[in-house]
Amino acid sequence: MFDHRRHLGPILSGFFNEYLIRDRGLSPLTRSSYAHTFVLLIQFMDRATKRRPDQIYLEDITADIVLQFLLDLERARNNSARTRNLRLAAIRSFFRYVQMKVPSALEQAAQVRSLGPKRVAGAVVDWLTIEEMRAILRLPSTSCAEGVRDRAMLSIAYICGLRVSEVLSLSLRDLNLGPKPTIRVMGKGRRERILPLGPESVQLSRAWLAIRPNVVYDHVFVGRLGLPLTRDGFAARLTKYAKAAAVGLPSLSAKRITPHVLRHSCAMHMLKATRDIRKVALWLGHASIQSTEIYLHADPDEKLEILTSHGGLGIKAGRFSSYDPDVMKMLQVARKPGNGLGEVLRSR
Repeated sequence: MFDHRRHLGPILSGFFNEYLIRDRGLSPLTRSSYAHTFVLLIQFMDRATKRRPDQIYLEDITADIVLQFLLDLERARNNSARTRNLRLAAIRSFFRYVQMKVPSALEQAAQVRSLGPKRVAGAVVDWLTIEEMRAILRLPSTSCAEGVRDRAMLSIAYICGLRVSEVLSLSLRDLNLGPKPTIRVMGKGRRERILPLGPESVQLSRAWLAIRPNVVYDHVFVGRLGLPLTRDGFAARLTKYAKAAAVGLPSLSAKRITPHVLRHSCAMHMLKATRDIRKVALWLGHASIQSTEIYLHADPDEKLEILTSHGGLGIKAGRFSSYDPDVMKMLQVARKPGNGLGEVLRSR
């Protein structure tokens, strides 16, 4: 009997190679985030259905499965509602593509796309004090290569206020450790910013580059096998040091410390030091000052003066100076910023 189900591999390949690049023009960082969503979804379906990735069909991704996946993100991975909504946005975008390419899946796609985001309360952002940040950053040991890398990676992420995707996508050519050290960052919406590096960041970067493995990938931060670090790998390293630091600084135990908390902490410390929300927005690479205003609500002592001085001002960010059944391997390539999917594997 003929099986009318459609393999997921070629449809995902068209979504990432054609739709997101040619039709949507999304940045490599956004495509990387979308690919990571599908890695997590397929891993969840593998656990839930006991079926290998190459045995998963388009028809298996029902609205009910997507809801179960989103619930698992919040319960098992402790993801916030905002992260949950970002994962759902990637899945809904995929099914928008499915509606155009697979007429027989119109009803299924409509059901998935009808799933709405979870309402997010206007919660105050999580951030760490300077003392708490120092406690975490001094923990990576400089007596081993992994510790040297972690100290440089976490320090640059915090001091430069980078998103985790921006940290992990840094290439060797993005670092300028000459007389006027800088770092070039490509952020959301292809907005590029160049940030100065202080003496400590330069010292840490040089120490890591001196022992960094000579590998094919040009990513600054790579693992022991020479592969670029992943989001989960970054988060695991941060969690490890945060738990160790909490032994001597109990205030850390009560805080939910994620990679994005480093960016929030940078923003709050810069806001306290400069009392200028415009400088914070430029440093973080925000497209609009409205995105930066969340930090005003996080510190009541600063609200009135900052709003009085700078409320109503706006800024505009710009440039500052064939069939493949192995879906998982394809997505692993896709979530490395800058990579196209191409034909990663041939048919088995």
